[in-house]
Amino acid sequence: MIVSSALLADLKRQLAALEGDLRAQSEDPEVEWSRALRSEHARATARGRTALTWSVWRDGEVAQAAVAWILASTFVRFCEDNHLLDGHPTAGGSPVWIAGPGERTAQAVENQQAHYEKHPTDNSRDWLHLAFRALADLPAGRGLVDPGHNPVWRALISDSAADALVAFWRRRHDDGALVHDFTDPDLGTRFLGDLYQDLSEHAKKTYALLQTPVFVEEFILDRTLTPAIEEFGLGGLKLIDPTCGSGHFLLGAFARLDEAWRAHAPNLSSRERVQRALDSIHGVDLNPFAVAIARFRLTVAALKASGDATLTAAPAFDYYLAVGDSLLGEQGVQQELGLLADDDDEPFAYAAEDLSEYAGILTPGRYHVVVGNPPYITVKDPALSEAYRKAYATCHRQYALSVPFMELFFRLAKREGADGGAGHVGQITSNSFMKREFGTKVIERLLSGDDLGNPVDLTAVIDTSGAYIPGHGTPTVILVGRRRRASGNSIKAVLGVRGEPGQPTDPGLGLVWSEITGHIDDEAHDGKFVTVTRLDRDLLRNHPWSLSGGSAAEVLAEISRTSRILGDLDVEIGRTTHTGLDEAFYRDRRFGQRRGVHELVPVVLGDEVRDFALSSETATLFPYADGGEPREPSSEFLRELWPMRTALKQRVDFGHTPEQRGLRWFDHSMFFPARYRRPMSIAFPFVATHNHFVLDRGGKVFKQTAPAIKLQVGATEDDHLGLLSILNTSTACFWLKQVSQNRGDSTDTSGARVTGDPAFDTYEFTGTKLQQFPLPSALPIARGRRLEELAVRAAGRAPGSFVERHGIGDRLDTLGDARTAWRHTRERMIYEQEELDWNAYRLYGLVDDDLTYPGALDTLRFGERAFEIALARAMEAGTDETVWFERHGSTPITDFPAQWPADYRDVVKRRLAAIESNPHIRLLERPEYKRRWATASWESQLTDALRTLALDRLESADLWRDPQGASTLSVAQLADKTRDDDVLRAVLTRLTGSAQYDAVQTLTALVKDEAVPYLAAYRLKDSGMTKFREWQQVWDLQRREDAGERVTIPVPPKYAQADFRSTAAWRARGKLDVPKERFISYPGVGRSGDTSPVLGWAGWNHADQALALARAVGQAKEQGAETDALTPLLAGLAELEPWLHQWHADPDPARGGSPAAAITGMLDHELQALGLTRTDLDAWRPASATRGRTPRKA
Repeated sequence: MIVSSALLADLKRQLAALEGDLRAQSEDPEVEWSRALRSEHARATARGRTALTWSVWRDGEVAQAAVAWILASTFVRFCEDNHLLDGHPTAGGSPVWIAGPGERTAQAVENQQAHYEKHPTDNSRDWLHLAFRALADLPAGRGLVDPGHNPVWRALISDSAADALVAFWRRRHDDGALVHDFTDPDLGTRFLGDLYQDLSEHAKKTYALLQTPVFVEEFILDRTLTPAIEEFGLGGLKLIDPTCGSGHFLLGAFARLDEAWRAHAPNLSSRERVQRALDSIHGVDLNPFAVAIARFRLTVAALKASGDATLTAAPAFDYYLAVGDSLLGEQGVQQELGLLADDDDEPFAYAAEDLSEYAGILTPGRYHVVVGNPPYITVKDPALSEAYRKAYATCHRQYALSVPFMELFFRLAKREGADGGAGHVGQITSNSFMKREFGTKVIERLLSGDDLGNPVDLTAVIDTSGAYIPGHGTPTVILVGRRRRASGNSIKAVLGVRGEPGQPTDPGLGLVWSEITGHIDDEAHDGKFVTVTRLDRDLLRNHPWSLSGGSAAEVLAEISRTSRILGDLDVEIGRTTHTGLDEAFYRDRRFGQRRGVHELVPVVLGDEVRDFALSSETATLFPYADGGEPREPSSEFLRELWPMRTALKQRVDFGHTPEQRGLRWFDHSMFFPARYRRPMSIAFPFVATHNHFVLDRGGKVFKQTAPAIKLQVGATEDDHLGLLSILNTSTACFWLKQVSQNRGDSTDTSGARVTGDPAFDTYEFTGTKLQQFPLPSALPIARGRRLEELAVRAAGRAPGSFVERHGIGDRLDTLGDARTAWRHTRERMIYEQEELDWNAYRLYGLVDDDLTYPGALDTLRFGERAFEIALARAMEAGTDETVWFERHGSTPITDFPAQWPADYRDVVKRRLAAIESNPHIRLLERPEYKRRWATASWESQLTDALRTLALDRLESADLWRDPQGASTLSVAQLADKTRDDDVLRAVLTRLTGSAQYDAVQTLTALVKDEAVPYLAAYRLKDSGMTKFREWQQVWDLQRREDAGERVTIPVPPKYAQADFRSTAAWRARGKLDVPKERFISYPGVGRSGDTSPVLGWAGWNHADQALALARAVGQAKEQGAETDALTPLLAGLAELEPWLHQWHADPDPARGGSPAAAITGMLDHELQALGLTRTDLDAWRPASATRGRTPRKA
């Protein structure tokens, strides 16, 4: 029997090799498949099926083709080992092509050699094709490797790649057993589901591949297929999964239908019974290899059910599984969207798609049952995104695919009418539509039942976000309904109370899932994990939905009884700028000094807004004056953005590019000058575990991850402080979490969402939701002022501020005092926040008595708050469990601290009594709503501050120049030049803990992740180099455009982390490969007797970089460097050459001539001397690292 995990791991390596092989062929114009791909991409672009660049689109086709070869050979291997091809008419007496247990591998080798004797020009690829043809020639096997659509017939792998693939399947262990033996008496195909989900990372991201667990599939079929059979009968019953993936719903449905036919018509032959079951089952998926797997699994299931022992003897069962885009199928939208040719009625289809061969498969209103698990991702291809938006009225804003699929599911279902009842619809889907703004239309137009053209009667809404579902890292919900006008005033609802506390041994028996399945029909159930009830249908007619169980609905209603909301204050909430391409605009805080660009302002990011304070380590290029009006940028500013000009011109917001909206190409895509001009803001993180609102007094811009509340002109500081205080309460946190999208905490190794402790779930807090925040009649301004003042004081005492203000040197002795003051201030803030929370409960009418402390406690430590004492006591009694204390490094206490005054003890006793007796307070006084006060330790903050100071000292421009100009330095030389820097020496002493530190070793470790190699081939893998060449072509076209030529410039592709050779380079460069590092590294460049790394400064312009590199070439030659060592250095100069001619062509008095002319002349001379060309330089790659493992025996 196959070991799925081992097979998957090995096949991933095979897939990578095949992708490399096919990618090379896709770029070879002599290869027929390469030409066909180019043509297909051009037609797909013209017809609106894609807006992806060639390389990005091509990579998808390469991945699909490579997977096709893997799967086709896997199918053959499965058939060989389980004798499913025995008796094949073309195989003689030995139906084995690739391998098999026992003597069958030797027989396969013998068969292959015999074939070569008859066909001496054939190779392993032809032999594999012969094996695939053996499947395709059978009535029961043709669809598995369809010659009309499967890429294995078009994308021909090389001879060597075919040899490697065959050899892979023939590998044996030392005992002679096959490494991968598929023999299985039960013909289990579950392993194919694992391959479907995890084989190809590219496909997994592109298609959001996700297996539906059997227990979920069965639950949904119980509520859709089972009642449909009872209502409509078996004859003519039709079921479809329009997102069928690897076929889990289809396999489950087939088993049920086969058994139902067996009971209903016991006299049918097994083959007739199987065909009738198959006649009911339909599936469509965009991913060709998903459909191939689904077809194979269904074929094997049919074979087992019919009693046929082999595919050879099996009849030609009819299957209704199609490859294609369900969302652009038979919806009557192809012509409207321009997907039909002007002179043809046929829709455009990719070569792998076969929808046209299954007429009517996506006809609306055809199906009695529609089930599925649609993808949850957003659409990355702009053309497809717009096509879906036109086709589906529910698509709104930055919608996820769950939205149009939800509309499609109901549209495909049979509509209630004179000819019978309505079709049943069931799906598990992302719950993001419930609270994110893009879900407004799908809730209020579709699920409300108001769309008369596509009526929906929701019958059950089941919150599964707390259930442990392998592979489902996204919070989910199950929706069940029918395509008819809504009936009844209420809807069955399963509401979440808390998530699965750990990873269950059997997810199907998890605590949350068991409570759902065990009580789904008990509408009075109020359990530990879920509440089952009926919700007023009107509550679910409006966005957002809140599916929280327990007393949450009552508390939410109580809080919302206030007479005014935040929106009544005429506030604006949102970002103050949106660049549209952050990777192009964002820089680090020292960038202006490093590169001489001064049009910069700090930009606040979401993770920098915490606990009443914000920090800003990032700046954005900013082409606006202090008043927000556009200003003419400097030449240095334009040079920074010029390489991204084409990408910047193609930014789209509101459906238009910047120039179409009257903006300059370097403007931010959306800038709000009126918001920027108002100095005071209340910022908050868009994504966080808890509410963090911070007062800012101006000089910054806020991006989408850190929106800002702007009060109306004339608002006072007290107005801001009052709002700041109430928004930071536990009451506000509760309200926000009820109306905001829960993004979960993390996923485990099975890809399941881990919800063990809801206190650590992250949420999306949006401005739209905040507008509806209920405000009490009075706001606690004084508390807000105290907390804001304390936050300012704590920030000033933090290590970063201390080091920046005082430096280091002789102030080392005061660090201990600063640490104590910082900690004391934080503990004072904890006390003030606790008082604020209990004050808010009374302001909202949740308690009658004043439970705040009339005195003034000096400090309150983490773990000493009333709810934490109650929680610790519950943990001790075994009635509650939490990782709250563990994750915060705190020890739970059950008794009051000895230093508390008696009157404060009395207040806390009353609070504990309220927590125990008042269910509303008990809900709010939970970790999920109480401030975490999580921050980096003083020690780690100090280390970061000292590292930053040291690196700043090393960036001194004078270090990187000598009388001849820009000069590289080895780390040893850098250590020598900074030997007299007292500040740096004090910092390094503190960091290393010793005044006797090794300067070279210490500096090498310090700069290791702060330097990026000078040459693209050193920082980018082959995939990245392909993209880099496309960027170079774009730059050449931009230069021609600048010269007045009319050219069409394609949008260059973005880079991914996998394109870079190191994490440090990816972190410094990002998706646009923009230089943001501090230093330049020069691999392979050395000094005589000095093996330390050689560096340059990233603050150099192109002329400086070229000079430093030219000097390095001269030094290398002096040391006797050979051609191999000189080639990458010259390649670096060749990469700089176009920039020199662009920015430094004129004579430079300081250099005695034109830098561009000098470098070009030098390059020409050196290339001639070495017998090299610029093409040779382009082709240079660093030697691969030699690593691997001992090969297994063939």
